Amino acid sequence: MRTPDYALFAKGFRPFFLLAGLFALAIVPSWLLFFFGVLSVDGYLDPLSWHAHEMIFGFVVAVIAGFLLTAVGNWTQRETLTGMPLLALTALWVLGRISMLCAQQLPFSLAAVLDLAFLPLLIMALARPLIASRNFRNYPLLIVLAVLFACNAVMHAQALGLLPMGSARKASLVAVDVVLLVVLIIIGRVLPTFTRNATKVADIRSHTALDTACLVSMVALGVSDAVLPHSTLAIGAAALTAILAIARAWHWGAMHTLKHPLLWVLHLGYGWLVLGLGLRAVAGLGYISASLATHALTVGVIGTLTLGMMARVALGHTGRMLSASRTMVCAFVALNFAAAARALAPWLHPSWHLASLWIAAALWSVAFLLFVACYAPVLWSRRVDGKPG
Repeated sequence: MRTPDYALFAKGFRPFFLLAGLFALAIVPSWLLFFFGVLSVDGYLDPLSWHAHEMIFGFVVAVIAGFLLTAVGNWTQRETLTGMPLLALTALWVLGRISMLCAQQLPFSLAAVLDLAFLPLLIMALARPLIASRNFRNYPLLIVLAVLFACNAVMHAQALGLLPMGSARKASLVAVDVVLLVVLIIIGRVLPTFTRNATKVADIRSHTALDTACLVSMVALGVSDAVLPHSTLAIGAAALTAILAIARAWHWGAMHTLKHPLLWVLHLGYGWLVLGLGLRAVAGLGYISASLATHALTVGVIGTLTLGMMARVALGHTGRMLSASRTMVCAFVALNFAAAARALAPWLHPSWHLASLWIAAALWSVAFLLFVACYAPVLWSRRVDGKPG
């Protein structure tokens, strides 16, 4: 297949990582303006549901799309989308964001269709090379994306009056669980290998039985949140998944990565997953606010790992050395402080809640501003080694 002339659409990670960075930079400060009443969100979704929706189905889905469109091409040795088809899928994602921001000016059903269309088309783009190459190992990712689409559909169904109030809240909770499942799958595959290759520590390894048990436990948590949220079953599943997540990572060599920012940021993001699931169990028992656990999992886990993976993938797939600049190290540090401010500071002192919102938003925005400043030229320029993609 001929390489597209315009580098930005030569591989899936390029446009989606750039858009994800720009969207992350804008969405959190915008949310604070909505939260404090400076701006108003159109009445399609309530403000909290809009915030959750756009963080998951806007920001996170863009990162997932960029990663999987690139990774599936490598796994199957068959291209996913490039050139005009990739441009069209990218434009559809943008239309979805516009429709969710301006839903009041559109027929609500049109806003729903524009936003919902993205994931099915992404699944089709990924399924074609996976099925053609009989890559059975990665078929579960298609199912995971389909469940994510179902969560999005439930949120729109509430907005359209087809489901009762509270459905969107439950759907967003399950959607976070689904994203965490994707994290557990992907990180379990790549992080031990990344760490062993970079540090040359031979005894870094995975444990297949623990990997499987952790994924099964995470699925159980997602099912519990869908059927019996905040139940004893959900609390137990969160605690068990946290314990299994620690156990499976025991020999992943995190202590050997201090000189490798592109590695320690991923290990740190995984550490937030353990902490966040533990906080979910504690919140289920009523000792802390569920919001703190949610933000440990979203800002801490999803924010840190998406930033770290985008930084690494963009370097590797443009022929550059896998080395983080000082600017990106500052971005990694800023994002982790953002997670601490949002998830831990209000726990330590409830009166810090409002201040923590502003501090976390500022640090999150700084982190993604630095990412865009560093990586925009990387993402829109050709590979330095002259290879396709």
